[in-house]
Amino acid sequence: MLSGRILTPGGWINGSIGFNQRILQIREDQDANSTLTILPGFIDLHVHGAAGVDIMQGGDAGATVARAHARHGTTAMLGTTMTATDNSIRRALRALAPAITERPTGGARMLGVHLEGPFLSIHRLGAQPADAVVVGSMDLVRDYHAIAPVRAMTLATEVDGHLDLIPHLNQLGIRVQIGHSNGSYEDGVAALNAGAAGFTHLYNGMTGLNHYHPGIVGAALAHAEYAEIIPDLQHVHPGAIRAALRAIPRLYGVTDATSATGMPDGEYGLGSQRVYKCAGCVRLATGSLAGSVLTMDQALRNFVGLGLELADASNRLSLYPADYIGETERGRLAPGAWADIVVLNEELQPVAVFVEGEAIAL
Repeated sequence: MLSGRILTPGGWINGSIGFNQRILQIREDQDANSTLTILPGFIDLHVHGAAGVDIMQGGDAGATVARAHARHGTTAMLGTTMTATDNSIRRALRALAPAITERPTGGARMLGVHLEGPFLSIHRLGAQPADAVVVGSMDLVRDYHAIAPVRAMTLATEVDGHLDLIPHLNQLGIRVQIGHSNGSYEDGVAALNAGAAGFTHLYNGMTGLNHYHPGIVGAALAHAEYAEIIPDLQHVHPGAIRAALRAIPRLYGVTDATSATGMPDGEYGLGSQRVYKCAGCVRLATGSLAGSVLTMDQALRNFVGLGLELADASNRLSLYPADYIGETERGRLAPGAWADIVVLNEELQPVAVFVEGEAIAL
């Protein structure tokens, strides 16, 4: 039984929460511990690595990443791949499959895969390698999906043939995200009309907003219900985050975390690329940003620092990403939901985390 200020679907209550693997009851109690805040566990739909390992390495990387992020309040995630050779992607998916089937002890629930590439624009690659970009096909996607369930896919929808894929991807239960795209505003609107559901790391890896040429960013700000954003205050200026918060009802935060997360400054891997952690960010040798070292608890503190109410910040890291991929029993504290819980002190630092009722060692 946990006691504190609890964020429920109906708002805040002072009370206690009882659970095993699932939440059994939430009771109001005005004498509850006033120094602790109890939130739904965070759900990260875009995470590449942590603790010195990268999802693309294969092996037990998925379990290691799930354990590292759980210590920061992430209770569920999508293992995110990189643009790479077909063999490399298949190897990474085969390695992720067991972590998806059975949650690693002490780790977050791996809900599936975010396939970020290889179906991207060669003009907006960021840290993705150009030599492995290919035009998408349903045969290839079905192959990948059969190895490990793909829940979200980043797609440069302006590439010839990609727009036609969107309805078929939706039929597989895959949420299509516009990203790493050199498309126009009109291309973005066409993709949304075809069934695209979101945008990958809004502002980054896409055509920007210009009042004559609104670009993919303009399509998102004008029309999106959902989009992911990296709130590390380095990938996106705080003013641009505030603009997106006003424009996109269910803007949600992701980490885009790399293997350098939780590690000292130095050289690390991001897919086939070498990246360098320094001064709290990760860059290629060229100086371009290449993922982040953000954790979801820090994302919460950053959102609150931008002026969001704590409940709003929590929704953007739990409820909205859960709803986006159709996880109706996660991202909320309610009887019957999974007992995915993060307990915070007055400085919004995690003091306890539970994944499906299991206490995580912090």
